[in-house]
Amino acid sequence: MTGTIFKALSGFYYVETGDGPPLECRARGKFRLDGTHPLVGDRVEVAKAEGGRGVIQRVLPRKNAFVRPPVANLDLLIIMAAEVNPVSDPFLIDRVTTVAEVSDCGVVICVNKADLDGGAVRLLDIYKTTGYPVIRTSAVTGEGIDALRQAVKGKVCSFVGNSGVGKSSILNALEPGFQIRTAEVSQKLGRGRHTTRHVELFHLSNGAVLADTPGFSSFDTERMTVIRKEELQYAFREFAPFLNRCRFHDCAHVKETGCAVLEAVSEGHIHPSRHASYCRLYESVKEIKEWELKD
Repeated sequence: MTGTIFKALSGFYYVETGDGPPLECRARGKFRLDGTHPLVGDRVEVAKAEGGRGVIQRVLPRKNAFVRPPVANLDLLIIMAAEVNPVSDPFLIDRVTTVAEVSDCGVVICVNKADLDGGAVRLLDIYKTTGYPVIRTSAVTGEGIDALRQAVKGKVCSFVGNSGVGKSSILNALEPGFQIRTAEVSQKLGRGRHTTRHVELFHLSNGAVLADTPGFSSFDTERMTVIRKEELQYAFREFAPFLNRCRFHDCAHVKETGCAVLEAVSEGHIHPSRHASYCRLYESVKEIKEWELKD
């Protein structure tokens, strides 16, 4: 049989095959030898074993796969952010957008807690030139919930964002039947406790499939999709109109004379915050050796 892994917990995988309830499975021992790690979202071949459980025989080819959050075959990443408690770091958002770009995955930026931020437009201003949809939401007032529900309709999606930004509350607002646990944000530390301990997919009534995932507070670059320094420029989509206009064909777009990207920043076509994130990422990926890019 073939099916999709909808939950992974304590070494067990719960696979929806379309034939009854999810099948509780173990992975074949050979996966430990060849380095295969089944992920939530994977399409897999399974066989029934003794005791009513199943065994994952093979992981089918993936559209994409992510380490944090550990999911596969996503159509859309909804990046949760906030202007208040906790205040989101744009660099963290930009790190996710670059991974999404090289992974053939769409992006929606969701600026949550609109009822508390006093109409702050910092993040809206940064991302208005990127082409990414930006939706202001509030689980309290309902602002933006319908727009977000429409954005995810019929797609396999994952919500990602630092702990306390309100992922679970927004998921509950999108589909009240979820009843996902939430926790108060620590006023002292400015972050919430992780209320989601594992990755699990949920069906929405509008045909979307959403992954609820543990929150993150930072990304380890070496654990994410590795990007060559020459390819990083293409992961910032607003750079595209200017990439062939630089004086030098191998321009790094950091501080070179005659750089069209830098001119676009000074003219307001690219936000300085986005370019700062690019430079910071460029410094980290330029040291990557060619052997590190190979499987």
